[in-house]
Amino acid sequence: MAFQSTVPEVTLSSGQKMPVLGLGTATYSAVELSKKTYSTVASEIVVQAVVQAIELGYRHFDTASFYQTESSLGDAIQEAIRVGLIKSREEVFLTSKLGCTDAHPHLVVPALQTTLRNLKTEYLDLYLIHFPISMKHGISVYTAKPEDFLPLDIKSVWAEMEECQRLGLTKSIGVSNFSCKKLGDLLAFATIPPAVNQVELNPCWQQKKLRDYCKANGILVVAHSPLGSLGTSWGHNRVMESEVLKEIAEGKGKTVAQICLRWEYEQGIGVAVKSYNKERQQQNLAIFDWALSDEDCKKIGEIPQRRGQTVEEFVDVNGPFKSIDEIWDGEI
Repeated sequence: MAFQSTVPEVTLSSGQKMPVLGLGTATYSAVELSKKTYSTVASEIVVQAVVQAIELGYRHFDTASFYQTESSLGDAIQEAIRVGLIKSREEVFLTSKLGCTDAHPHLVVPALQTTLRNLKTEYLDLYLIHFPISMKHGISVYTAKPEDFLPLDIKSVWAEMEECQRLGLTKSIGVSNFSCKKLGDLLAFATIPPAVNQVELNPCWQQKKLRDYCKANGILVVAHSPLGSLGTSWGHNRVMESEVLKEIAEGKGKTVAQICLRWEYEQGIGVAVKSYNKERQQQNLAIFDWALSDEDCKKIGEIPQRRGQTVEEFVDVNGPFKSIDEIWDGEI
């Protein structure tokens, strides 16, 4: 008999229900990024981690064409069905993302069709524009030159994202790493508004302005890098080494990660947290039967704030973004 997930669900503006906690599958490291090369975790490791997560109760999985883990995730879902952990693909919620090199109107539908082949499924639950920028098709972000970065034709690209939903290739659509201003620009013409905005969010980068904006406009915020993403080029240990979070964790008999994830859950947002370690996967699920106190939340609210992911590689005097401030529209 399949293990039934106990992760709470939230209803998106599309009417679709999404588990609030998902497992991330990005596999790059800071060393790989600094060398401008990319190698993925061996496929069997990803498959094992995802099957293990399904057995523990995870039902939401986050990937992207950029991560190069779509095929491994698809294999894992098939394996979980084969061994009886789930009865069908319908029992899991799958999120993937449109890469920058495919963020051109004529490439959106084909890119999603490629993603579906990789995942061995007929539809996605959620498809996101990964970043508010385009690149020349076929260019690697790690070897890109300034002239390879292009302004995102958001109106035309979003029209094709809407077409993906109308075609039934995805149940919901959204964006990732969009500021309040960029969301406002999109909402001004969108026929189908974005259901989700996935952004860097954790106790050291709480994004209250963006959360308030999204809430007012019916957009669910989903946190990536919810623990600081130590090990990536933009990651840091400010979250896991926070004395405030350590003190709260010790007082509650919880881990720092659990305090972070519980705080994020209490903010009414979704979370995509990556861990392939079974014990940590279990711990990350164990956040729904207790609560933070008002005093805990007050202390967390006073933690100094600083963005980790600046994507400064997109900045060039001749490119679409002349500064980090332009990328994030002052939300830094």
